[in-house]
Amino acid sequence: MRRMSGEVEIVMVEDNPNDAELITRALRKHNLANRIVHLKDGAEALEFLLPPGDQVHQCDSGVPRVVLLDIKLPKIDGIEVLRMMKSDERTKDIPVVILTSSNEDRDIREAYRLGVNSFVTKPIKFEEFAAVVAKLGIYWLMVNVPPVR
Repeated sequence: MRRMSGEVEIVMVEDNPNDAELITRALRKHNLANRIVHLKDGAEALEFLLPPGDQVHQCDSGVPRVVLLDIKLPKIDGIEVLRMMKSDERTKDIPVVILTSSNEDRDIREAYRLGVNSFVTKPIKFEEFAAVVAKLGIYWLMVNVPPVR
């Protein structure tokens, strides 16, 4: 299925409500997201992205354009979500950006070993964080050409 060019969808898996709000505001400020799905833990992410059956969750625009994934999540951590996404035919081609406060070498190595498309450490300062999110949005939603489905 080829993705329609209309509505953009971002799946954001983030348990920190302040970070989630900042990400949402930064993307909307730059008109980068018509629809953002916010999931608060790894179990919600897997339920949404890998429902039982043959289909990945789809909205009006098809499968998500990008998944913004935190590592430190309740219930199921982000590394396990990434592992399951990249090992499933339905979601293996969806770009995943780890957006986390972790800068531990083992997290970075494991994420890339599992096939993450990008690993970004969240800046501490509000303005820098917003700028990083805007740059991510511009790249993944406007510059990157997603796989044809």
